[in-house]
Amino acid sequence: MQQRSRALAEIGVADVRSAYRRWAPVYDHTFGKFVEAAVRSVTARANAFSGRLLEVGVGTGLALPHYSSRLQVTGIDLSPDMLARARERVDRERRQNIEALLEMDATALDFPDDHFDVAAAMFVMTVVPDPAKVMQELARVTKPGGTVLICNHFSVEDGFRGAVERGLAKYAARLGWRPEFPVETILVSNNLKLLRKTPVKPFGFFTMLEFRKAG
Repeated sequence: MQQRSRALAEIGVADVRSAYRRWAPVYDHTFGKFVEAAVRSVTARANAFSGRLLEVGVGTGLALPHYSSRLQVTGIDLSPDMLARARERVDRERRQNIEALLEMDATALDFPDDHFDVAAAMFVMTVVPDPAKVMQELARVTKPGGTVLICNHFSVEDGFRGAVERGLAKYAARLGWRPEFPVETILVSNNLKLLRKTPVKPFGFFTMLEFRKAG
């Protein structure tokens, strides 16, 4: 547990901005291709709902073209370099349902309580400095009865993969994400009930968690 606590503390805001300044020019053609199927799975689930949607960690906007016109989308990200590319994507594809793309810290969301019908966070929980605080903020800004969708890599204890993740954990700050990240890290809000846990492509490497806010 102490090793995990150190790994979780190793990434700060400056590390995130620095890492994604490097990633921004090549993100869509590298990691973006790897997560494309998972993005489609999460947005397809989000499209079952309507109203206001918040996407935390919108990045270069990979998910934005896939949201239904029934959803009014606000995206936030800590990286101005990634947001610049998301804005270019929205302009290029003329997405009318994207209401705002804002530079914002997900641990201190500048939105009122009970504001969004749906909140989504894809591939960001291993990146943000305080993932537990992000979950508390998502619970706060989501309406009672609303949905929170999390898609992320979660680490395992055993086997070769577990050994690799533990070995990479000490490089978390340099990588800009945490290889060692148990799912329990984000099961922190009493206001969010976990409804389902679904492996998504590719190879089930990512898992989609669907929560409903009490109320």
